[in-house]
Amino acid sequence: MTVFQCILMGFLIVCAISVSFSKNLLNSILIYMSYSLVMSILWVCLESPDLAITEAAVGAGVTSVLFFATLKKIQAIRIEHDRKTDRDRQEEAHHE
Repeated sequence: MTVFQCILMGFLIVCAISVSFSKNLLNSILIYMSYSLVMSILWVCLESPDLAITEAAVGAGVTSVLFFATLKKIQAIRIEHDRKTDRDRQEEAHHE
């Protein structure tokens, strides 16, 4: 292994550990994207361009888009629930 590949492997380990301890979902998705991109670079270094393209397209592309869409839906549901709760509180205060 070259020094560049060892640095990339170290970065992969750091990404895997940091995504485990991240409390923010958006940060976790971004770390996962960087993990996939670094892994695709490693596949190119290991002379497997077909795996590199697949890793970049699926790992960093499609999966991340799905994660972002899911995160947006979760936040939208939470915001809608908060608005409904606020409306209910206002109605209760109005009836008193």
